Amino acid sequence: MQDYYKILGVKKNATLSEIRKAYREKVKDFHPDKTGTQDTSEDFAKVVNAYKVLSDARSRSIFDSSIASHFRTKKVNSSFDYRTWLLERSDEQSRANLIFFDLSNGREEDSVKEFIELSQKDEIYILQKWFTRENFMDYGFILSEELVIRAHYYEAFLLLEQIIKLEYSFEYFKLFFPEVIDFTLDILKTKIPNYETDELILDAFERALELNLGKKCDAFFLEKMGTIYKTMGDNVTAEICFEESQKMLK
Repeated sequence: MQDYYKILGVKKNATLSEIRKAYREKVKDFHPDKTGTQDTSEDFAKVVNAYKVLSDARSRSIFDSSIASHFRTKKVNSSFDYRTWLLERSDEQSRANLIFFDLSNGREEDSVKEFIELSQKDEIYILQKWFTRENFMDYGFILSEELVIRAHYYEAFLLLEQIIKLEYSFEYFKLFFPEVIDFTLDILKTKIPNYETDELILDAFERALELNLGKKCDAFFLEKMGTIYKTMGDNVTAEICFEESQKMLK
């Protein structure tokens, strides 16, 4: 794991202005007139990546958590392979740790695969169980993005549902929260209706109705639910959904 603070040459408690200043100075160091060579692309990329992570509050928080864990493990035993140790265990906490460990160490595919296996066994809530509220919300949102990239839309929504409810109980994302809502609505409106089964669509929309996403959104969910119920031959339930949808729009 690379130490971004060391790459930029700043302390771990550096302010944003100090990080920006260090970045500008480092960039100058890679100018061909100063280095005498054009082959500085790899080092330059490291500096740029370090700045991207440390200049964003959410990314920096995640990195701080990851690197602290990494170096604690390294200090105890430099030959100890934490991931191998996790893979050899089957308890809930180890499986949960493996998901977020892989997510923060460039193994997104493995992280998603493990999470999907948990969701198929109705263990989708263990991440919230074994992590602090803040870590679950940060890593959970990133995991939901990876799930969407791999077309696991329903599972991504279930994860975002937990995050949204936590935010309602006590603000954490704050100014970033509208992005969470927009991302969730995009999944609900453009992904789940087109790629999931009717059963999962109905379940997702019923859950969405409990998230206070707004009357227009609720009207959309109810109308879609009514259409599905009508296709299933349940005209009574379909009519109820259509009527409730119209009420939302008045």
